[in-house]
Amino acid sequence: MLADRILFIDAEALVLDKPAGLPVTAVRDGSLSLDNHLDSLRMGFQRQPGAVHRLDRDTSGCLLLSRNPKAHKRFAAAFEAGTVRKTYLAVVSPPPQAASGVIDLPLTKVSTREEGWRIVADAKGKPSRTRWERLAVVDGRALLAFMPETGRTHQLRVHAASGLGAAIVGDPMYGPDADRSTGGKMLLHARRLMVPRADKLAIEAVAPLPASFAAAGFPEEAAAPF
Repeated sequence: MLADRILFIDAEALVLDKPAGLPVTAVRDGSLSLDNHLDSLRMGFQRQPGAVHRLDRDTSGCLLLSRNPKAHKRFAAAFEAGTVRKTYLAVVSPPPQAASGVIDLPLTKVSTREEGWRIVADAKGKPSRTRWERLAVVDGRALLAFMPETGRTHQLRVHAASGLGAAIVGDPMYGPDADRSTGGKMLLHARRLMVPRADKLAIEAVAPLPASFAAAGFPEEAAAPF
């Protein structure tokens, strides 16, 4: 039940710990998406909440939903203005040698009839910037914290693979085809979300690490202090 995965709620906002594998919007293959669960997230309101932003289908963690149209407009403006603070955790391979850094790598979308669309690094693409920090290394893999300063589609996945040379483990699009050790789980998790509000306390939420991270050797305590 998604109602059991609510991390924050008040009269205008709800933050959900979205499970990996659940699309935020309807998909062509007919599988269930967040849209199919919105009625169960009304939590006493007549109006269904609405997702303010997106997480990839295979990404778990903090997802902000608005509970009324005015709040939705304000939250969307905060994302557009870059005032929302987000932290993601990911397991990558191989571990980067540096302990921290900044990936400044413009991105663009390309599409072919044979392979469909994907995001690639392109000097003429949209500016894309991500700060990162290495938290732990286990068996040839590393747990990283990513702090994106822009919000491009697949930004962290491409920045990890092309910017660091260390793809996110289990990534079906940008990771090594041979890596099947996660049982189909991509180890990318939206850990923290902070949305400032002018007239009240900021929205803040932290999503616990899913079991797939512990199975890869990175339990909750490995993520401290993130």
